[in-house]
Amino acid sequence: MWQSSPPGSIYDYIRVASFSIGPDGLIEQWSRRAAGLFGMASDEVVGRDPVEAFMPAELRPDAHRRVGEILDGKEWTGLVPFRIPGENAVRGLAEIYVMPSETGAGERAALCIVVDVRALRRIETDLAASQAIFGQSPFGFVLFGTDFAVVRANKRFATVFGGEADDHRGRTVEDYLARPEAERLSATLERVLETGEAVTDLQLVGTPPGSLGRRHWSMNLYRVHSGSGRPVGIAGLATDVTQRHIAAREAASARRNLALLNEASARIGNSLDLETTARELLDVAVPGFCDLASVDLYQGLLTGEEASPASWGRHHQESGTGSAELRRVAHASAVSDALPGVLPGVGADAGDSGQPALGSVHRYPFHSPCAVALRTGRVEDVPGGERGFVHSTLAVPMVAHDIVVGLVQFSRTKGSEPFGERDRALATELAARAAVCIDNARLYRREHERALILQRSLLPPGDPEAAGLDIACRYLPGNTATEVGGDWFDVIELPGHRTALVVGDVMGRGLRAAVAMGELRTAVRTLALLDLEPAEVLSALDEVARGLGTPGGGERSDGFGAGGGAQWPSRAAHKSREADLSEVYLATCVYAVYDPVTRRCTFANAGHLPPVVAEPGEPALLLDVPPGMPLGVGGEPFEEVEVELKEGALLALYTDGLVESRDHPLDEGLDAFRQALAEPSQPLEDVCDHVLTTLDTRHGEDDIALLMARIQGLAPDAVGDWRLPRELRSVARARELAREQLTAWGLDDLVDTTELLVSELVTNALRYGEGEIRLRLLRDRTLVCEVWDAGLVQPRRRRARDTDEGGRGLQLVGLLSAAWGSRRTPRGKTVWFELALPDGEPAAELSVEQLLSMY
Repeated sequence: MWQSSPPGSIYDYIRVASFSIGPDGLIEQWSRRAAGLFGMASDEVVGRDPVEAFMPAELRPDAHRRVGEILDGKEWTGLVPFRIPGENAVRGLAEIYVMPSETGAGERAALCIVVDVRALRRIETDLAASQAIFGQSPFGFVLFGTDFAVVRANKRFATVFGGEADDHRGRTVEDYLARPEAERLSATLERVLETGEAVTDLQLVGTPPGSLGRRHWSMNLYRVHSGSGRPVGIAGLATDVTQRHIAAREAASARRNLALLNEASARIGNSLDLETTARELLDVAVPGFCDLASVDLYQGLLTGEEASPASWGRHHQESGTGSAELRRVAHASAVSDALPGVLPGVGADAGDSGQPALGSVHRYPFHSPCAVALRTGRVEDVPGGERGFVHSTLAVPMVAHDIVVGLVQFSRTKGSEPFGERDRALATELAARAAVCIDNARLYRREHERALILQRSLLPPGDPEAAGLDIACRYLPGNTATEVGGDWFDVIELPGHRTALVVGDVMGRGLRAAVAMGELRTAVRTLALLDLEPAEVLSALDEVARGLGTPGGGERSDGFGAGGGAQWPSRAAHKSREADLSEVYLATCVYAVYDPVTRRCTFANAGHLPPVVAEPGEPALLLDVPPGMPLGVGGEPFEEVEVELKEGALLALYTDGLVESRDHPLDEGLDAFRQALAEPSQPLEDVCDHVLTTLDTRHGEDDIALLMARIQGLAPDAVGDWRLPRELRSVARARELAREQLTAWGLDDLVDTTELLVSELVTNALRYGEGEIRLRLLRDRTLVCEVWDAGLVQPRRRRARDTDEGGRGLQLVGLLSAAWGSRRTPRGKTVWFELALPDGEPAAELSVEQLLSMY
């Protein structure tokens, strides 16, 4: 069958031409390819001597000889230089095949086949270069035909997929790749062949013959054309990028691990609660690191046992009975169809699901991986899982400061990669970070509980009682998320049925603040029993506070202003100095003394918020008490303010937690507090509850102390008050007045004792005192007798000698009274004694030993 040569034939590349020489040695026929090769048309060369037409002059003699030999019937092949017309004497080189021939008349002629040597050399060079690139390339080189079958493959390709290079001719992509990858490559080959657009970095995954591991290749594909531009196939260059893929995966894993650790640093330990910290760990780990996870903590840690943490699990571990008791405090799952307990191998105390329930207490068997991890402090692999759902689990001990506090289990389900060494290191780091936070929370909780116990033990139990006052109080400590503060209040009974009301706040938090509060409260009670004036109490208390700590440097009064001023200092301003005075105990305090006889209350303030008074029918007011400096600052005296309070008035002392928070300024809180006291006539307990429920206290941010007292002065008929001249007959007059008053009160059982003791005190006032004598009897829950004079010398109880005729009066007063003492007054002193009211039982008589002790 005749057919035309397709475009791009090999003859187009090697440029084969022909011409013939007649018997006369002249060119007889001239082909079109010859015209193209030599650049001369047939009418220019037909009938001419080929030697004269093409060859340089210096070669012509030898060329004429050769032509003669050819016409004599001799074949000849050789390289013949020729001039290229129009190229400025540029010479070409032709390889000529001369074959003798005969004409129809039997004459000798010749047929010449000419090949352009330059084209041959180019083809040889291109073939050599192509063979070198294709055959010697370290990359897999493959050529697909237009039917997508392999036309040619190099040795590197055969090395990967087996056999010799020629063995791969005719194979298709299905012979090398699994169906999904083969279909993807076939679609890509078809697209490249149709569009001519190259594809670079096509990622393919497969398993070469005889290999167990999966390999990754990056393939570049481009369409191959003939010289005329006709597509003849698709060339593919495949590079094995398995190691690069592994490195990229490891780099991605490292970045993921670093991101997880960074997230763990930000999210774990934001709370000082043990269970919350455990949940924060799982929030980070699931699903970023694993599919399932759980946290078990030692029961001894959760219950706050005082035993050493190292001994929590020692008994059971040494005895071989298994781990100590643990409690499941957190569980997390990223698998929607996972059962509540699908982590493998938990032991005898596990439920039907294989895992302890959240919140349950359990033990791990002695030889289980979890118990081994707890015992050794090393990560253990837990084999198996429920119905094969979990294929990889790590039991990681939570170690803080060489102490194991619990166990965390990380699990991965089918479809996720098993844990590797890098994952084990990350799991250990995550567990360690959470363990440190949990141990810190444990230590904080222990300190918080101790501080809370100490603080509560120092507060008055229940609602205190006081003469002429109805008292209600509230104390709300900060929640477990905040440290214990130094707020306190106290109600102290003073001689003469007077009452000291105290509210204070030590700046700072924690056990240190609670201890400082206890020391200052004790000092207040001690100073109050000395019956000092309120300003004197605060001055002495300031010295106590200054002696409690060691200054941290700098002036102690910086930032607190000078002089009291009309405005009380902001609590926030005092706290801003806490960092600079970290070793100095600073506190604010209000000290008030109430006298029920006069219904007058004397206040002194050391940097505290002002008292609030609500009188019947009047709006609540802030008392203008000069605030002074906080305790521990020193350098400024304290001022006193005396206020007469109406019957039924409400007095409120409080700490800043009641009226100040981060969400509203202090002035707004004080205004809201005064408005909450709009109806002070309600029962006092109801008023307290109303205040706490009305104000936006944001309870938990700070401690709150509230002390409220309703004024109920002593009735006039409960007070007997007389003035006596400095005369001897005043002693008898005092006994007479006392007897009449007690008889009027129905206290006949106390008449004899009272007469005797009044006689002793009045006698001492006449003998050792000065000025007018005043006798006062007060009846409330007890009977109080006071003798006033202008002398400044305080009485002192002493043991009289056997020869002394006197000196036994105060001893008698001490034996017969429930309590006695003396105090200074603005104009002298007061000596007093107190007797319990009769309860129907006969009064106890003095024993012989008590009577003899006076002699």
